[in-house]
Amino acid sequence: MSIASRLYSGNPGFDFRRGWRRAVVASGLLVVACLASLVIRQLNLGLDFEGGGVWEVPTADLSVEQTRDLLRPLGHDGARIQVVTSGTDTRSIRVQAGVEAVDDSEAIVAALADAAGVDAGEVSINTVGPTWGDEISRAAQRALVFFFLIIAAYLSVRLEWRMAVAALAAVVHDIIVTVGLYSIFHFEVTPATVIAFLTILGYSLYDTVVVFDKVKESEHLVGTSNKMTYTDMTNYATNEVFMRSVNTSVTSLLPVLSIIVVGSFVLGATTLQEFGVALAIGLVVGAYSSLFIAVPVLNLLKEREPEMAEVRRRLGGARADVVLASEVAAIGGGGGRVEARRDRPSSRTGAPSTAPAPRVTPTMSHPPRPRKKGKKR
Repeated sequence: MSIASRLYSGNPGFDFRRGWRRAVVASGLLVVACLASLVIRQLNLGLDFEGGGVWEVPTADLSVEQTRDLLRPLGHDGARIQVVTSGTDTRSIRVQAGVEAVDDSEAIVAALADAAGVDAGEVSINTVGPTWGDEISRAAQRALVFFFLIIAAYLSVRLEWRMAVAALAAVVHDIIVTVGLYSIFHFEVTPATVIAFLTILGYSLYDTVVVFDKVKESEHLVGTSNKMTYTDMTNYATNEVFMRSVNTSVTSLLPVLSIIVVGSFVLGATTLQEFGVALAIGLVVGAYSSLFIAVPVLNLLKEREPEMAEVRRRLGGARADVVLASEVAAIGGGGGRVEARRDRPSSRTGAPSTAPAPRVTPTMSHPPRPRKKGKKR
């Protein structure tokens, strides 16, 4: 059966056990890169977090360099200047500067209006003090802490504490990677971005809970009777829920892409762009972490339990016997009868038993000649 047919049937039959280790290593490297970018480049915080002012003037031909030359005599030539388009025919110049530029707001408005050939009243002004930015930052931090506490308590009661730890590890991964990508690509962080981040965390946890619920449902398969370790069982459960996770992610991502394309590029709504980009990054990262971060962390915690370790030890010996039996069959097919016993750990002490080495009894390559019957007297 082809991969497409298996995906369509809902059970792709992938061996996630091979991919989990590689995914954890790759995610670790990405997390290190994101943390390094957050320390070196830091975040491109918006006006609401840093404080300052934004001046926007409609103009058809005023360029970024011309605007910078206008602000140089005022001492604000280091301001962030960008061209903003709304729809197909509306163009404006936006100037964003720090708190120190707020006192020179009237001079900035006069310079922009004169250069653009418009009245001063057509220049839009938005100023935010540094105190407001600090309040926004503290509110976002409090929301994040409460979010972690509530989710940890709920998952510990609904599932178990190991699954809660694994789910929170995936959430931390999502936060670091998403925020780190904003730092690497220098996207602006605004209140809309923070809202998108919180939305991402909720979606990521939803996807992880769906996977863990299937894992919890399949825990009865672990044991020597079903010949499954805990990792084998989670591999089976992940295959069962893989297509549901992918379909949910795709159907959630399509409206977000429409927000970015239609809302931002067609309608020119920059707020929608800020919200949509954060959601798009978070949806992809969240779907990935639910399958390739949360499950491996859960396996690591569960396989340390004595009961699961005993199952793994017994199945390891049984699988070794299967391999040995195939080797014995191959040797026996060459003309010899093989009697083999494999050293295996004692069930009590764990020490290898003193089993004899494999013994090969030679056989003749042709049947013996029948003995002649004696003459009757």
